[in-house]
Amino acid sequence: MRGVDVSIFNENIDWQALKAAGIDFAICRTGYGRTDADESFQSQVEGAHKAGLICGAYHYSYALTVEAAAQEAQFCKQIIERAGVLLELPVWFYMEDSDTYKKRHGFEFSRQNVTAICKAFLDNIKPLKCGVYSSYSWLEEMIDWKSLGCDIWSAQWAKEDAFKGRMWQYTDALKIGGQTFNGNILYEAGAVMGESTTVQAAPQTTNDLIHSILSSHAKDETTAAPAQPATPKPQANPSAAINSILSNIRPQAGATKSTAQPSADDKIRNILANARNKK
Repeated sequence: MRGVDVSIFNENIDWQALKAAGIDFAICRTGYGRTDADESFQSQVEGAHKAGLICGAYHYSYALTVEAAAQEAQFCKQIIERAGVLLELPVWFYMEDSDTYKKRHGFEFSRQNVTAICKAFLDNIKPLKCGVYSSYSWLEEMIDWKSLGCDIWSAQWAKEDAFKGRMWQYTDALKIGGQTFNGNILYEAGAVMGESTTVQAAPQTTNDLIHSILSSHAKDETTAAPAQPATPKPQANPSAAINSILSNIRPQAGATKSTAQPSADDKIRNILANARNKK
């Protein structure tokens, strides 16, 4: 799959042109550090989804310590939650020193320290799935990526991918529709994790999402219920169907909160909450 990564520096993106050029996904920046959100994050994810792309996110780190990295992870989660968007791809921790901030602030450039900072972000971003982004040279010299047990997004602007992780950023000069982007390739099976991943196209509207979730819920009920004679049923109104589902999934007393991926029911709640907030 082919994709781009974008931030506020990518203005007025023609998402339809990207889709027409064969771009399948976008990785959108949430922000950087512990206090600075990227104001374009929500609109870029929504624009990409509307054009039929799937999305992930990345957060640029200024962390000098593991404590700061943990705070960055919490901040990143808050940005995603406030935006109210669904991400089909992981959040990526951008661990490098592209603007020499770390060097100018006494950062300890050791393999042990850099790996510990990555781990702190990964641990604190849960339950969101997260991987690490870095240049090929940092992955070779500064990060013990094998010990992290996460997906790796490597940056190496070349004709061939020497690392072969989950994703490869191969250029910063991908030109589409008069605009220039970082170009990426997402592998169906990442060499780092060694597991096959099937990605579905994102629904383009809230109604599409609701109908998709209702269909998924109906399939779950059919699988769980004993076989019954087929009888035609009247087509339900989506709002009534949602309310019916929600009325049957109230949390039981003493139930503990799971850290598993959101269920169809959780997604319905999120969609309804977002719809109410936009009114």
